[in-house]
Amino acid sequence: MTENDYLLAWGLYALAALGCLWVGFRLTGWMWRWLREPLRLLAAVLLLTPTIVDPAKDIFAPAIAITALDLAFKVGNNVWRAASDLAMYGMIAFALYLIFVAIRMPLEARARARRERAEAAARRDAEEAAAEPLDSRERYRNEPPEPSRGGPRQRFEPRL
Repeated sequence: MTENDYLLAWGLYALAALGCLWVGFRLTGWMWRWLREPLRLLAAVLLLTPTIVDPAKDIFAPAIAITALDLAFKVGNNVWRAASDLAMYGMIAFALYLIFVAIRMPLEARARARRERAEAAARRDAEEAAAEPLDSRERYRNEPPEPSRGGPRQRFEPRL
């Protein structure tokens, strides 16, 4: 396999993996968020984890493909290396996800409290507006402001 073939194969795999991720995102879109996000993360780890096939040549392959092929056809001895890579990248990804969740939870609680306060204030304002009787005579009840200097202003109207 030449270098161009190797890069072409990885490009095609990356395109196919992104397509599979898109399908996975569409399939998990209806789920509860605390179930949907870990499933999406698991799919990303399974699809995007590389493992080394030949240490002498620095050739990598998708870990899930190496694991499946070695288990199905019993052709190589890379199963444990691929499984350990999957486990390592999975633990790193889930640790980062847990840190992200720990940061996100207080921010969401604060936003939820702010939203509830705004809704309660809007509800209170609506109740106060509904409780006050509407009187058309009170519409112009406010007196005009006093002029700043020179006494009351007089209105000049043109003569016809």
